[in-house]
Amino acid sequence: MKVAIIGAGQVGSAAAFAIALQAAASEIVLIDRDPALAAAQAEDIAHAVPFAGAARLGTGGYDAAAGAAVTVLAAGVAQRPGESRLDLLARNAEVFRAIVAEVLRVAPGTLILVATNPVDIMTQVATRLSGLPPGRVIGTGTILDTARFRHLLGRHLGVAPQSVHGLVLGEHGDSEVLCWSGATLGAAPLAQVAEDLGRPLDPAARGAIDAGVRRAADRIIAGKGATWFGIGAGIARLVQAIATDARDVLTLSMLTPEACGTRDIALSLPRVIGAEGIVATLPPQLSRDETEALARSAALLKSLADPLGV
Repeated sequence: MKVAIIGAGQVGSAAAFAIALQAAASEIVLIDRDPALAAAQAEDIAHAVPFAGAARLGTGGYDAAAGAAVTVLAAGVAQRPGESRLDLLARNAEVFRAIVAEVLRVAPGTLILVATNPVDIMTQVATRLSGLPPGRVIGTGTILDTARFRHLLGRHLGVAPQSVHGLVLGEHGDSEVLCWSGATLGAAPLAQVAEDLGRPLDPAARGAIDAGVRRAADRIIAGKGATWFGIGAGIARLVQAIATDARDVLTLSMLTPEACGTRDIALSLPRVIGAEGIVATLPPQLSRDETEALARSAALLKSLADPLGV
């Protein structure tokens, strides 16, 4: 399977590296407005391939994306000093207008994975601009937040994070919702297991985990300027699910007809993803407080997306 990645910066290159190491694609093409950067990233990653897989790495202009089954959008503009979030969104929407048109010109059958932040709104923009069915334009959404939640829960309980089932829904951002009420371990409610293990999830523990998830990006950015390894691995997981038609259930963003009373908004819910993209959404069972928080998250996203007029 061929994967094209638009944007060869930290996120795009980390995604390419993870895809190559997981052997999730047979061909990876990096496309960037700086061809030298794309070429350097591709060559560096190609030197890692003999240790793990057999992916072919390439670069080029948009024509190099021809035939891509999956196209990852990891390009965007940085926020200028004094620029409002809405102004930044408007400029990124214009960037996407050009990118999406070029991608569909050369790869009309591609699935689009959106990684550019703010990912929920950019997923909505990409869906509108492309005219593709919503299930074929997939935002990485809260897959990274969910991974952070599981990591911190696993560390607190002393178990592997892969064994913890806990979701983060809504916006990939400050209004995201940690779903404590439905979290489980070994088919038992998380709170009960925590007590049995002698590691209770009291208010202090929950508060620390909540802050750990919600402020993770702030800490990483303060230390090294940006985050890329976690989301790169998340993108590779999505590519693998598409390549193998795995029907994984992941917290992904997609333009959704209605969520908690808000219509036509992209946000993360549990979605089934396979070869055709997102094929189903699984309505979560939430507590009253979580339902209200998800409604607030959806309304916030709507207030940011609507002024763009896309």
